[in-house]
Amino acid sequence: MRACPVRDAAPSKPVPLPSRRLGGALLALAALLCAQPSLADMAKIRQSGTLKVAVYKGLPPFSTEQGNPLPGIDVALAKALGKQMGLSVSLLPFDADENMSDDLRSMVWRGHYLGYGPADVMLHVPVDRAFMRENDKALIFAPYHREMFVLVHDRERIPEVRHLGDLAGQPTGAEAGSAGANALLSGAQGALRDKVKIYAGADVALRALFAGEIAAAMVTRSQYESALKASGQSAARFATVDVASPLLPARGWAIGMAVKADERELADSLRNALDEIRRSGELQQIFAQYGVSWQTP
Repeated sequence: MRACPVRDAAPSKPVPLPSRRLGGALLALAALLCAQPSLADMAKIRQSGTLKVAVYKGLPPFSTEQGNPLPGIDVALAKALGKQMGLSVSLLPFDADENMSDDLRSMVWRGHYLGYGPADVMLHVPVDRAFMRENDKALIFAPYHREMFVLVHDRERIPEVRHLGDLAGQPTGAEAGSAGANALLSGAQGALRDKVKIYAGADVALRALFAGEIAAAMVTRSQYESALKASGQSAARFATVDVASPLLPARGWAIGMAVKADERELADSLRNALDEIRRSGELQQIFAQYGVSWQTP
């Protein structure tokens, strides 16, 4: 529900004050008008025929920095959702802010201070109870994939990895600012730190791994699988390991969608569309197109 606007403007000439009874009636009427919900987003969306979907920039394989059409799993999912709902899709790619809560504010419930947004729905939002409680102005729902960090190692250089200590003396890599980078830097009581190389993106770290510049990389499973497909590398040479670290969620995390907290009808429509896409096998096909194995949330 949107707040009723209040304007503070002095009248051009004195205006007699209403009686107490009339004043009370006017206040009650104003409160009633403010309480009336404006046209819900779902009704507006049906009227316009277009679903506005916010997707991250530079988050391969889910979306990329550039491309026409913009490629990625989230982009394909957005189009599939729109088709299922009988709507065209308008993508709103955006750069990640300092944290996910800032992204929700800019792309879901308020809009960005630079003047764009909010979208009708934002994709790639963690479905986590604590995070949801902290961001109650957004409704987070409909998980569509489970993501997790894995250690990818070159079997020719490190035949087996059971824990991070097995990487001692070997050059490793990860994306700057990622939980994977923090896990490597602090792993084995800091014994790996001197050999950790930090890259601008997970894709860059993986190219370094495939080229033999490093022996292992800490990335998400989807980042590795999509890069493996794109590069044409043999999966037999590389192995993925789920290594324990207090800086990494043990079971990974589910990713879903977010709309404004009061847009239940829109959320239900999106959830129903996702259920149908999943039942038909289309969701799994979207992930497979990028070489990624769909993981049940």
